[in-house]
Amino acid sequence: MMRAMSIERGPEFTEFWTERHLCTLSTVRADGTPHVVPVGVTLDRVNGIARVITDGGSWKVRHVRKAGYATVCQVDGRRWSSLEGPAVVKEDAESVAEAVELYAQRYRQPRVNPTRVVIEIQVQRVTGTV
Repeated sequence: MMRAMSIERGPEFTEFWTERHLCTLSTVRADGTPHVVPVGVTLDRVNGIARVITDGGSWKVRHVRKAGYATVCQVDGRRWSSLEGPAVVKEDAESVAEAVELYAQRYRQPRVNPTRVVIEIQVQRVTGTV
C-alpha cells in the first residue's frame, strides 16, 4: 500500500496546479522507451495523488499496469512542475466518478465514456520552478 504524502509547496504551486493547463503523462513501454502523451491532470495535494482519466484500453493504462510508475509534467512558459511516483489503474465506479468530478472542476465536463478508468499516481517526487 502506498502512503499518503501531503504536498505543501506554497501558494504559487497550489495556484499553478489549479490553473487550466494541459500536461504530459510519461510512462514506460515494454522495450524501455518513454511514451509521452498530453493529458489533463488533477492534483489532490492533501493525499499526494495526481489523477488522469482515460480509456481503459489505452496504451498509457497498459504501461502503468506493467511498470507501475508514471510522471506528469505541466509547463507554462518558464513555470513548470513534474510529479512522479508509483501508479495504479482504478476501475471502480467510485474512484472514476471522483476523478471525473475533479477533472470537470479544473477543465470541463468530459464526454461520457463507459470504459473510463483513472490512473492514480502517488506522488513521491516533485520537481520544478513553482
